[in-house]
Amino acid sequence: MVTTTGKEDGIRDLVTSLILLERDAIAAYETTISRLTDPALSSQVETFRQDHLQHLDVLTRIAAETGADAPQEGDMKQMLTTGKVALAGLLGDASILKAMRTNEEDTVTAYQRASDHPDALPETQAFFRKAYADECRHRDWMEQTADSL
Repeated sequence: MVTTTGKEDGIRDLVTSLILLERDAIAAYETTISRLTDPALSSQVETFRQDHLQHLDVLTRIAAETGADAPQEGDMKQMLTTGKVALAGLLGDASILKAMRTNEEDTVTAYQRASDHPDALPETQAFFRKAYADECRHRDWMEQTADSL
């Protein structure tokens, strides 16, 4: 799925979109953890889920500071992100991780764009850059691990 997150004109809309994206990602991670058969893979994926929870915490604080909406649940994309993981579960752990890698592409793209948003304060841009690095690490691990299974 191709995301438009990161193309918003104002910082408030950007933060709201990132919160929705994080909520969708967290739901997909929860589905992934419940479907993986290898406990070592589940454990690593849980550490990535914790990164997303931390991103959500920071984004919620930024929302409060900027007056942005902070949705309490994901949007319709959540059905797509969790659904493809659930379907991939029928084919095994490698397929699940490949499905998650495609989900990570959206978060990588979104945070890359957000890092360059003209309305972001320097500390907000620093958070966006950190989140971008986290998402690249998640995506790369999903790809390398899936390829090795």
